[in-house]
This record gives sequence, C-alpha cells and structure tokens, in this order.
Amino acid sequence: MDYLLIISGLVLLFAGGEALVRGSVAISERLGISAILIGVVVVGFGTSTPELLVSIKASLAGQPDIALGNVVGSNIANVLLILGVSAVIGPVICAAQPIRRDALAVVAVSALLVMLTFAGSISALAGAGMVALLVAYLVYSYNAEMREKKALPVKAQSTVHEHEAQEFSNTLGLGVSILMSVIGIAMLVFGADFLVEGASNIARQMGIPEAVIGLTLVAVGTSLPELATAISASIKKHSDVVIGNVLGSNLFNILSILGITAIIKPVPLSEPIAGFDVPLNFAIAVLVLAIIYFVQKISKMTGVLFLVAYALYIGWLYTN
Repeated sequence: MDYLLIISGLVLLFAGGEALVRGSVAISERLGISAILIGVVVVGFGTSTPELLVSIKASLAGQPDIALGNVVGSNIANVLLILGVSAVIGPVICAAQPIRRDALAVVAVSALLVMLTFAGSISALAGAGMVALLVAYLVYSYNAEMREKKALPVKAQSTVHEHEAQEFSNTLGLGVSILMSVIGIAMLVFGADFLVEGASNIARQMGIPEAVIGLTLVAVGTSLPELATAISASIKKHSDVVIGNVLGSNLFNILSILGITAIIKPVPLSEPIAGFDVPLNFAIAVLVLAIIYFVQKISKMTGVLFLVAYALYIGWLYTN
C-alpha cells in the first residue's frame, strides 16, 4: 500500500506540476504579461511548486527532516542528475549573462543556508526575510534582463528567460488554462499527501532515517517536472533553458520553499543534513559557477562525471 501511495504521489506531482506551469504560462500570455517576466517568475515558481507543497506537508506533519531533505536533495539532484542527464544528451552551453547572474545568486543563497545552520533552525522571521530577498532578486533580474533585451539588435534571438517561457508556451484558451491550473494545484496537493505519507511509512518500516528519504526518494520525485523539461529542452538543443531552469529552481527552492515553510512553521536544521548535505550543496553550487564562468559549457564527459558523482552520493547515504 505504501509503495502504491508513493507511485501515485509521484505521478500526481509530475502531472500536476506540468498542468500548473503550462496553465499558468498560458494565463500569463493571454493577460499580455511579457515573456521575460513569465520566464523569471511564473516558470520559476511553477516548477518548484511540487517541492513547496511536499515541504509544507512534511513540516506540518512533524517530519522536518523530509521537508529540509527535500529542498537540499532537490538542489543536489538538479545539478548532478538533471544537468548530468542533459549534458549526456547534448552539451549544455552556459555563456549568457543571465545564467552567470543566476549562478552567482545560487552560490550566495547556498552560502546563506550554510550560515543558517549555525542557528539550528530557520525561524518565521528568517523565512520572511528569505522570501523578501527572493522578491528583490526577481525584480532586479527582470529589470536587468529588460535592459539587456533593449541593447540587443531587433532580430537577435530571445533572452534566456524568454526561452524558458517559450518552452511552456501553448495555444490554450483562458478558460481552459484556468481549469488546467486549478486541476494541477489539486493534483499537487494530493500528490504531496501521498508521497509524504508513503515515504515516511516506508522509512519507519525499513529503519531508514527520514533525512535520507527526503534527500533521495522525495527530492527526486519532486524534481520530476524539472527533469522532464530538461530532457525535452536538451533534445531540442535549447541548452539555455536547461541551465536556466536548474538555476532558477535551486534559487526558488532555498528562498521560497524553505522561506514559506518556515513562515508557516519554523524548520529545524538537523545535524546530519546541516553537517554534510548543506555544505555539499554549497560546494556543488560553487563548482557550477566555476564551470559557467571559466568553461561556459557542460560537456558530455562532465555530464557523465555528474551522474557518477550522484550515484556515489546516493550509495553513501544508504550505506551510512
């Protein structure tokens, strides 16, 4: 029964995430919102909604390790697993200025999370500050990209965040888009319930720490929408969408998901995750920043190394 709950939860989270993002993008387009703003805000928040609902559900259910592990594990999976798979399909080019800006921001918020571990928990006040920081960065990012857009030649290609919006663009009518978004939210709510309940039951039955379940099964499950988007974009050779989606998701995961969850209920930062996985997440963010600044491409070989590193990480979690 628990395995059925997990499978049902994963399916609902994946389908609900896709429906919510595509419906929200369609609504935004029908309302005349710019493609850059859709890419910066709508796509970024929409693809992180599964992580948000799962973390809130876990926190309210008294399972903070799943809530924290979900966020940190998703960020690690986004880079090592999703970027790894994408790079194996085709090299991920990451030379655009918005990508550099987002990568630097991800390193900064990853460092912030490391500093918060010394406090032992994320309070409601700290959570509110994290959300405010995200809003400030989104405003800055939008304005910066608008300036960069104006500086480009008229026939120049779209910016990174415009490409993200175009990846989810569709021809749905406003009414259908609203209905799709509502159905997507409902699927996400039920999916979060099923996944957290099934995962926590299996953790108890098999004697696996909830932190490990959160860092692996739950984290990968909530990252399925990003994985599907990355594979699709890689096949189309839209590598800027791949790297932009991953960086945006990691930024939203820390600032909005942990921030909103902490506002609802303070999130304790358990020693196992705070002592190893949070610093590892920061180190991976620095590695990606270095690749973006100095190499400007994630090659197939680097993608293979990312996948091997992720397999070793998962193996280490379950053997220790």
